[in-house]
Order: sequence, then C-alpha cells, then structure tokens
Amino acid sequence: MATQVRTLMILGRHQQTTARPSLIVTGPAAAGKTTALLNVGRTCHLAHTRKNPPPPGSAHTAVPVAYVLVLPGATAKTLITEFARYLGIPVAARMTQTQITEAVCHTYTQAGVQLVMIDEIHRLNPRTTTGAQTADLLKDLSERLPATFVYAGINVTDTPLFTVVRGAQLAGRATLVDCGPLSARHGKREPFREVITDIENALDLQQHKPGTLPRHTPYLHQRTAGRIGSLTRLIRHAAITAIHDGTERITKTTLDTIHLDHLAETQHRPHTRARSR
Repeated sequence: MATQVRTLMILGRHQQTTARPSLIVTGPAAAGKTTALLNVGRTCHLAHTRKNPPPPGSAHTAVPVAYVLVLPGATAKTLITEFARYLGIPVAARMTQTQITEAVCHTYTQAGVQLVMIDEIHRLNPRTTTGAQTADLLKDLSERLPATFVYAGINVTDTPLFTVVRGAQLAGRATLVDCGPLSARHGKREPFREVITDIENALDLQQHKPGTLPRHTPYLHQRTAGRIGSLTRLIRHAAITAIHDGTERITKTTLDTIHLDHLAETQHRPHTRARSR
C-alpha cells in the first residue's frame, strides 16, 4: 500500500488540470484498513520530514499529510468543516460552504499537504441529494488541491460509490486495494506470524518471553480469522490484564479468557463460547 501511494504521488506531482490518480482501500470491518492508512500516512510524513527538515527557529512547519473522517450523515459543508478543523482553520457560523472551501484550499496548499487520507468513505451515498453534493465536493477538492487522495471504507465496491454516476467518477480515477483477512501463509512467508511478532516486540511487559505469541499463531489466526483489528484488540486486552493482575506476561490461558468483538465470537468461536456458557 505504501508503494502504491508513493507511485501515485509521483504520477500526480506534475498533473495540474485534472484530478490526480487516487487510491481506495476497501475490505470488511476490522480488516486493518485504518491501521494501514495511518501507517502509510506516518511513513509519508517521516519521509518528508527527513528530506525537508524545518529550518532552525521556524514557527511554521510543513504538514505533508492530512487525515479526515467522514461523519455519519455528512453533508458537503460538514465535511469541508472537518477538513478545516484538521489544520485549525477558523470557521465562523456565518461562513458559507464556498468560503470554507476557499480557505481550506488556500491553507492546505500553503501548508504543503501532499497526501489527503479520507476514512469511512462508505458513509457517503451519492444516490441522495446530500451524498451527491458531498461526492461533488471531494471531486472538486481532488482537482484543486496539489495532493494525492486516499480513501478507505468498508466493502466500498458494494456501495453506491461504485454504481451511480458520481461514484463512477471516483472509481474511474482510483486504484483499488482490497484489505481482506491476512492469510496464515503466502508462499514461503507467514504474514500473520510476522504481524504477531511485530506486535509482541512492541509490548513492554516485564515477565513476557519473546517468541511466546508467535508460537500461538495457529490459535490466534483461528480466534481472529486473520483480521488485524481483532488481533490487536485481543493482544492489547491481554497485555492490560497482565499488568492489572501483576503477571506481566501473556499466556494462551490469558488469551482464551478474553472476549473478542461480537463478530469474531459469533462467527469463529461458536462451539467454544457455547461450552464456556
């Protein structure tokens, strides 16, 4: 995903007259879309900072990445207000949508925003008047801002964003990345085990032995069905439990006592949960 975004940013760098190529990240809930999105944003921000360190004593640093969340029932005005809020652009109640949009375009350009990440894009419905106006706003911003747009949402290909005229405009300019559940094996690699190892390396538990969690990869994959959101929630919950009870380590017994999100529990552990009841 980071490679895709970097390539699209290069492709759109000198494109001035039309919207730059964009990226849509889709997949089921808890598949890790937002996690991946934020990690790409962090990678872009750090790369820009390394190449363009702010001058000593400078009070104004560049902001290469923006992250905006589509609120439920968002209108064009509420969405552009979210864009303004991200950079702290003052918005008065009497300001029109056009005035806020002008302020956002000017400030984002001055701040050097190169990557705009828009999460929960599935909340937009271009079939409604409000949704159509909001989709038009995104199209307008993607043409006016010198930045690459990356969208993320739940099963976007099944929503009106890909079926109606305005959605087709968005889909026609975007590359699709499907964030499905992570497989246990991919060729000679074990991507799920690699993720578990990375998460374990980030733990700060006094008595936890490195390598404990990767040994339980088959069990963790079965518990979470390969969904990154469920995996991180499970391990974080277990780590907090280990701190509270003073053991400072995570065991399979600890993991098995933790209730996951309802989807994981009902779809992937029905027999185990039934026996525990």
